[in-house]
Amino acid sequence: MTQVTVKELAQVVNTPVERLLQQMREAGLPHTGAEQVVTDNEKQALLAHLKSSHGEKVEEPRKITLQRKTTSTLRVAGSKTISVEVRKKKTFVKRSSEEIEAEKKRELEEQQRAAAEEAARLHAAEEAKRQAAEEEARRQATSAVAAPATVSDTPVLAAVEAAPAAVEERKKDEVRRPERARVDDSDRRGERKNSTHRPSLKEKAPTPRVAPRTTEEESDGFRRGGRGKAKLKKRNQHGFQSPTGPVVREVALGETITVGDLAQQMSVKAAEVIKFMFKMGTPVTINQVLDQETAQLIAEELGHKVKLVSDNVLEEQLAESLKFEGEAVARAPVVTVMGHVDHGKTSLLDYIRRAKVAAGEAGGITQHIGAYHVETDRGMVTFLDTPGHAAFTAMRARGAKATDIVILVVAADDGVMPQTQEAVQHARAAGVPLVVAVNKIDKQGADLDRIKNDLAALDVIPEEWGGNTQFVPVSAKVGTGVDELLEAVLLQAEVLELKATPTAPGRGVVVESRLDKGRGPVATVLVQDGTLRQGDMALVGSNYGRIRAMLDENGQPIKEAGPAIPVEILGLDGTPDAGDELTIVSDEKKAREVALFRQGKFREVKLARAQAGKLENIFESMGQDEKKTLNIVLKSDVRGSLEALQGSLGGLGNEEVQVRVVAGGVGGITESDANLALASNAVLFGFNVRADAGARKIVEQEGLDMRYYNVIYDIIEDVKKALTGMLGSDVRENILGIAEVRDVFRSPKFGAIAGCMVIEGIVHRNRPIRVLREDVVIFEGELESLRRFKDDMSEVRAGMECGIGVKSYNDVKVGDKIEVFEKVQVARSL
Repeated sequence: MTQVTVKELAQVVNTPVERLLQQMREAGLPHTGAEQVVTDNEKQALLAHLKSSHGEKVEEPRKITLQRKTTSTLRVAGSKTISVEVRKKKTFVKRSSEEIEAEKKRELEEQQRAAAEEAARLHAAEEAKRQAAEEEARRQATSAVAAPATVSDTPVLAAVEAAPAAVEERKKDEVRRPERARVDDSDRRGERKNSTHRPSLKEKAPTPRVAPRTTEEESDGFRRGGRGKAKLKKRNQHGFQSPTGPVVREVALGETITVGDLAQQMSVKAAEVIKFMFKMGTPVTINQVLDQETAQLIAEELGHKVKLVSDNVLEEQLAESLKFEGEAVARAPVVTVMGHVDHGKTSLLDYIRRAKVAAGEAGGITQHIGAYHVETDRGMVTFLDTPGHAAFTAMRARGAKATDIVILVVAADDGVMPQTQEAVQHARAAGVPLVVAVNKIDKQGADLDRIKNDLAALDVIPEEWGGNTQFVPVSAKVGTGVDELLEAVLLQAEVLELKATPTAPGRGVVVESRLDKGRGPVATVLVQDGTLRQGDMALVGSNYGRIRAMLDENGQPIKEAGPAIPVEILGLDGTPDAGDELTIVSDEKKAREVALFRQGKFREVKLARAQAGKLENIFESMGQDEKKTLNIVLKSDVRGSLEALQGSLGGLGNEEVQVRVVAGGVGGITESDANLALASNAVLFGFNVRADAGARKIVEQEGLDMRYYNVIYDIIEDVKKALTGMLGSDVRENILGIAEVRDVFRSPKFGAIAGCMVIEGIVHRNRPIRVLREDVVIFEGELESLRRFKDDMSEVRAGMECGIGVKSYNDVKVGDKIEVFEKVQVARSL
């Protein structure tokens, strides 16, 4: 319990000690000195006294509303994650003592009723046992007094002798007519109520016994006793028994759950849950989604146990099952060749294939797989033969990092071109190291120093100039420098220290996929870790299937493939997307469960990704403790406009926000630009250019923000507005009016009333106020009343008198000033 002295409490509430002691004496508290201790209960008593003295009804708050915002990550497609913000609001309602007493009385009545039903059931069981015991005793007594048959018993003996035949005939009849063997429920109830009824031999054939009976009544009595016992046994076996107490079930709750699903897990009707929510003050429907905390509160209030589970439990279980311990060894690097059109990318790859692949493969590798590997003296190198950088960026946009090194091909006689700049931007955005191959050095007009200068302007600095980028002069036509290029790639791979575990289950990434007419879905997969084997159960994104066949880059069937080996696989149930991760799972059931789960999550992930790229919502996804950045992909019609826009946009921002031009180029907006904007969470700006059909398709599918402009100032203005929205706003105070206290009156309802003269501005009734004494703020609160004579006023202007009652403050003195102000949010600007 927190305890403070009277002096400390006076400092907290900003009241003189003498005034506080007077109020405590009026409240009936025994405090007389400033050093005496005040407990929490005494504080509550003082607060209740002050409220009652001001005419306010003292009652405890019955409703508390809590709000909170949490940010979590949703894991999809292996290592791909997106941020999800959940805003939750929960209201707790405190029941009154009358409601608690009524609830206790209702629970007591329920317990008494349940106890009465249990006692009645036990009494009925005991009564049934007693009747069975009496029937058994009567049967034994009848058997004991039975005498040998005489001549007068001839009809009875005849009936007994004929009984076996009658029984056999009845069995045959029951086989032909099963309904005759059924006994009507009403007849059975009648037999139980009227125990004196004895059917004659004409009504029913007697049951044969070893010992004959002397009379028809005795024989029938024996039969009736046996039949009653059988009925009792049947009732005990199949009769419904109500539970002696409430059934407690374990309810599994994910991040969200619908009202209907929650009711089903608790084995109650959905109307019960809806009724409970109405009592809590929250109307819901059967299909409404509840958050985890609300569902937990409902389940626990209804008496059930709660088990909290994650929505990504299948993904987590899959990740746990894929953990494998083994020895990691060095693996071959995966290389992508990029560059401008007609700078020799294809020629360089063709020469590497002809020079490094076995001579038996006339003409090199058939390019149906899009990837291949070559052996060198220092090791193996895997090449991804992608169509430019579009597929490279598309894979990175889906969270896949398939490339380790990028070879940038630049023609020595042509220099740095627009696609060369784009390749540099894409490689830098992916964080992949560059190795520059300066091609066509054997042509007339080749200038290696010019290439180095142009690339240095793009922040690609050669090693001999103090940078970290290797420049290798090559000639794809005659093969000059190809070995040095491969050696530079392997040297860069050693720096990266690429590792893999060949003994682990296979894991890779999809390079491309297609639907073959004769073979079905065919996927080109680059094995990144472990070993992929024919017959494995593969899970690829939202597709799965058993690998029926594997083909290498030459189209030859193989049984297994290790790290950094590209293969074609057959057997999936669909065509996966480029960048989807491939994992090997233990059984088909697990693969099907995860694939169906990912298919259900696909739409949510797509919507979340689309919202993240909107210009209006871009600042909501930024971190709160770091510098906020607005990423832009900019395309212009001419180089001069592009440079002017990059310079203007780069100068915007301050220490809190900044603009980052991820990529800029001349020409229309292409599919590659749209993929880069998607991967970098950027907005697309087109200045006097338009997007082609492929780019428009991606923008529409992924919900990207793309805008066209023809005036430079319009772009700058829109970016300024976006940055201003990212800055937020400041709160400022405006003083509306000042009233000077001329006299103080006492009111039994409001306490101290200050008679004031408005000396400046306008005093408003519904605005916050401050009380100043000698220009020092001694209290801040709100007005409780504002009157002029006997009329309530909403405002009083300067030069007029008024009466002011300050809420929760009675220490107003003559000469004090009451300052009325308002808080205004002012948008910040750059």
